[in-house]
Amino acid sequence: MANPVSGPPIPMRLLSLRPVLCVSLALATVGTVPALSTPGLAADAHTAALAGSLLDNVPDSIFEPETFTLDNGLQVVVITNDRAPVVTHMVWYKVGSADDPRGRSGLAHFLEHLMFKGTDKIEPGEFSQIISSLGGQENAFTSFEYTAFYQTVAKEHLPLMMELEADRMTGLTLSPDIVTSERSVIAEERRQVIESRPYRRLGEAMDALLYAGSPYAVPIIGWSEDIDNLGQSDVENFYRRWYAPNNAVLIVSGDITLDELRPLAEKYYGPVKPSEDIPERIRPMPHPIKATGEITLRDPQVDRPSYVRSFLAPENTLRTEPEAYALSVLTNIMSSGSTSRLYEALVVKERIANSVGMAQGSGRISASEISLYGDPVEGKSVDDLSTALDAEIKRLLDGGVTDDEVAAAKERLLAQAIYARDSVSGPANIFGRSLMEDYTLEDVEAWPQRIAAVTTEMVNAVARDVFDEEEVVTGILMPPKAENAQEAELSQ
Repeated sequence: MANPVSGPPIPMRLLSLRPVLCVSLALATVGTVPALSTPGLAADAHTAALAGSLLDNVPDSIFEPETFTLDNGLQVVVITNDRAPVVTHMVWYKVGSADDPRGRSGLAHFLEHLMFKGTDKIEPGEFSQIISSLGGQENAFTSFEYTAFYQTVAKEHLPLMMELEADRMTGLTLSPDIVTSERSVIAEERRQVIESRPYRRLGEAMDALLYAGSPYAVPIIGWSEDIDNLGQSDVENFYRRWYAPNNAVLIVSGDITLDELRPLAEKYYGPVKPSEDIPERIRPMPHPIKATGEITLRDPQVDRPSYVRSFLAPENTLRTEPEAYALSVLTNIMSSGSTSRLYEALVVKERIANSVGMAQGSGRISASEISLYGDPVEGKSVDDLSTALDAEIKRLLDGGVTDDEVAAAKERLLAQAIYARDSVSGPANIFGRSLMEDYTLEDVEAWPQRIAAVTTEMVNAVARDVFDEEEVVTGILMPPKAENAQEAELSQ
């Protein structure tokens, strides 16, 4: 996914650091429930909708997952897709950067890296070498709420994947030299991924203000000073505290059935001892700032302005309340493709913006955000763009959305849900994210019915709730005022 600094980079801050790099599905959200969508299929979804109304035949389920739990507490989820003899094997741990101890930010992400550094059975780096030799793919990612590891391989290699992953669930071994070396890797990753990219630095500053008082104000990768102070005892204590079968979910999707998977799970994961003391996950709500904040970042890497305005999402849009699904429909109306309200008004008709949109944040249990973003065309300013966005929001609040807009948005969303079934790894990611964020399998399967139940009145009501000018942070990326100038301005 290319993210040129000079392009419309701001929306990237809406997504968690590692999932942006590793996950290709579930980029849209319903509250924070991953929507069943596949990037790049919007046109096909529209074609499918034209062929006949999906609203007349809304599916009761999408993936038909099956689940069981081992005696040691490990939940196992199976999503069968026999289109190719391939499986995706994922282990999700219910621990993320929001669980990092104070002063030790970046610890969950640091441990993710160290999980590839060997056990008593395999050498550092051997895990990845084995998968590569089999022609498989693998990676890992850390978010606020979880850490996940996955492999996609031919079906016959699944037992080996399970053996390797079960081994490092509680069998990780670390030497001081490895910890010290990998800490340097993390520090360099922060310099390359955050500090050298203006839009990432702006995102950190906005999150620190918007989510003040909650763990979501702290970047997943951690603050530089905290990373420098992470030691071996920090990692080992964190590992023993959180990594256990009764704090994890195993998800296997692809050419596998429950009857085939159960004996394998019992053989490889069943002997792993559970933990008797998994900590409670604490997720305080952000402290509402009850003010507007504006952050302007100027940097020589930026050659044209970009703009984003973020609102804290109302509490009734965070979980599975009807308002959460109404917000997803609203976002689709405002920002889905070239016929969306924002694009048609600001890009096509008024020619104020090169790109523009509305997005929902994801990956957080107790808070989220809704953002408006864009970059002005040559000859227009961010003030012009901001004023035009204000006018579109006023038009939305004064006149509301129409029945036809709501029906079309629901058709698009339902069509995307149907296409999501074709993926092998996508469903594993969708269910993993959902379970880590305290949703259920039933919540995912009920998604089409809940979207279909959204009414025009619900969408208009949630629009009035969302755009609260008392809790908003605005971020602006600008070229330097003068050659070699670089500054950040904060005003409230």
